[in-house]
Amino acid sequence: MGWLDNLPAGLHGVGSWWVIGLAGALYAFEFLATLLPGVASAWETLHSLVRPPAAAGLAAATAWGGEPGFVLLAALLGGGLALTTHATKLGVRYAIDASPEPVTNGAANVAELGVVATMAIVVWNHPYLALTFALALLVLMIVLVRTVWRAVKRTFTRGHAAAE
Repeated sequence: MGWLDNLPAGLHGVGSWWVIGLAGALYAFEFLATLLPGVASAWETLHSLVRPPAAAGLAAATAWGGEPGFVLLAALLGGGLALTTHATKLGVRYAIDASPEPVTNGAANVAELGVVATMAIVVWNHPYLALTFALALLVLMIVLVRTVWRAVKRTFTRGHAAAE
């Protein structure tokens, strides 16, 4: 659509219409799949095999043509950051799926869409601010997941102890 220019040579393929259309269709499918508790957790678990290697490949493609050590470093950092963020998202999704009401998955999807859209805009206009925000959000999410899991564990431990 001409919104972005000066993409690295390795990323020109993401601008083709069939890639954009396929990504949109897959996102719509994912949005609908993650509205169903249980299916959402299974979907996110399956994506543990897809997202980190894809991020490593995108990071390597971005640095492609540079010094080989830099390309390798970009791939490792991209894959490592994707693995960390995905594991955090997976923990949040498991915690959300433990909730007995159906509204939480939809609210989580809308919130995720808002954060991703905002970050996509900010990253092109203020990349260092976007990096700072993303890292702060990652730390916040890790703390949130730990807190939620501890609360869930305490709840089930108390429930199990009371049943005995």
